[in-house]
Amino acid sequence: MNIAIETLEKLREGVLKNIEINKIEHLVNDRGQLLQEMNRLLERVTEQQDIYLNSQGLHSVAEMMVDEIMGFGPLRPLLEDETVSDILVNGPGQIYVERRGKLELTDCRFINNAQLTDIAKRLVQRVGRRLDAAQPLVDARLPDGSRLNVAMQPIALDGTSISIRKFGKSNIELADLIRFDAMNGQMANFLIIAARCRMNIIISGGTGSGKTTLLNALSKYIGSDERIITMEDAAELRLMQPHVLRMETRLAGVENTGVVTMRALLINSLRMRPDRIIVGECRGEESFEMLQAMNTGHDGSMSTLHANSPRDAISRLENMVMMAGMNIPIESIRRNIVSAINLIIQVSRLNDGSRKIMNISEVMGIEGDRVILQDIFSFKSNNERDTNGRITGEFINHGMLVRSAVMKNAVMFNLESELKQIFNME
Repeated sequence: MNIAIETLEKLREGVLKNIEINKIEHLVNDRGQLLQEMNRLLERVTEQQDIYLNSQGLHSVAEMMVDEIMGFGPLRPLLEDETVSDILVNGPGQIYVERRGKLELTDCRFINNAQLTDIAKRLVQRVGRRLDAAQPLVDARLPDGSRLNVAMQPIALDGTSISIRKFGKSNIELADLIRFDAMNGQMANFLIIAARCRMNIIISGGTGSGKTTLLNALSKYIGSDERIITMEDAAELRLMQPHVLRMETRLAGVENTGVVTMRALLINSLRMRPDRIIVGECRGEESFEMLQAMNTGHDGSMSTLHANSPRDAISRLENMVMMAGMNIPIESIRRNIVSAINLIIQVSRLNDGSRKIMNISEVMGIEGDRVILQDIFSFKSNNERDTNGRITGEFINHGMLVRSAVMKNAVMFNLESELKQIFNME
């Protein structure tokens, strides 16, 4: 759109002054009708302000205003683009997206920070939240399931910031992850067996590494006769089983009341007769209740957390349990972790944009003050790249120890022969 910013600002201001709210509200769900009305309104505004626009320019400004009124502004084409996974707005003149694990700057722009802030407020209002000087930070979920985070001035120094993690339309399966070279067939078969024979699993990794995607894929192998309770900050899990109860945390409302924490959901879920509990992400004090649930008959429970390695995941769990304020000795916390967690799956997003399972490690026990981890699979890079610039390497099968809890459960669930085939065990 080759129209000067000053002209766009004047046209936008004129449209907002002349707009008939009652008329527009009836058309907000009909883009075609709204566009016609906007073209008529713009013709009047350009005449009033003595601004000349050709038909193409008039239509472009009308499209821009319709996008703004419908709540997304210049973000609309990015939200509709299925190759985009994240949208990151750093003020009115800088909009980045993530495609296939790589960030790129787009040509999209807001007219000014006033337009950006107005659109951010509309997005927040759509989910019943408020964005203003008294509440300049908002974390919410859009109606389509996408995560929304907004920070406005003075918190965001260079103008209002919007971060959107789009809700994936496709349902990724383990077969897709093999095709994407995130794991190999042996690893997928092992994880299927681990999910079916009710191993307690933690998926560890950084932001955007694919933790929730893997959790979704693993959940498909939970039995259809089990009662599953899921708890998330923003509902992203899509379980296909018939007996699933989904719960979501709630932030404080306008009067700073009504908050429902993950810990409260976990405590309540134990009274709801779950077979398995799936926590979208462990962030803090709720980790204590999760470990208690895993230790009291809710085998096969799963969760994710942020950590850089399986050992870091253990340390992170220790720290999060301490946040519960229970004054439990560190030795007892470690023993709780060891008896509750069976497997830690470490996922990473590499600097070429690809995502890989770096480790599948079993928690074997505790010696002195150290938790013993045994790698079952790992990815080893050969420090080279292929013709597409992708990091190359190999997935290594380290085998299983005789005292593995996975093997014991596989025997109980009649999956022993399938498990032995993976490791060429007689």
